[in-house]
Amino acid sequence: MKQEQGLVIEVHDGMARIKVGRHEECTGCGACPSSRHVMVEAVNRIGAQPGQRVRFEMREQHMLLGAFVVFVLPLLAAGAGAVLGWLIGPGAGVGVDYAAPAGAAALFVLSLPAVKYFDRRAGRNQELKPVILEILDD
Repeated sequence: MKQEQGLVIEVHDGMARIKVGRHEECTGCGACPSSRHVMVEAVNRIGAQPGQRVRFEMREQHMLLGAFVVFVLPLLAAGAGAVLGWLIGPGAGVGVDYAAPAGAAALFVLSLPAVKYFDRRAGRNQELKPVILEILDD
């Protein structure tokens, strides 16, 4: 499990929004290059309040699953679409030069609702969220 520290910004309904400074792994991703801080929503079982520094943990398997769904699944769908276009295009009277990219684009776009569904489902699932472990200062 990965542990991080951050500053509680907002508290509501047993949850806390935590501002976390970017670290080495974050800068390597490049998904949010203009942001110096990342906001995380964590389960607040210990009653942390805004302005307090806290230590929280995230399960690495949940981070890996999220990264797979967001980054890899659409690429796999695009690859499968290109192969399907390549196979089906000539039989449908469409050249491979057009069918393969069209298939890739179609399945890529069709995979995006699956990513959105996962995001909504993960957002409601308390088990997938980080958990505040302790308050570091008062």
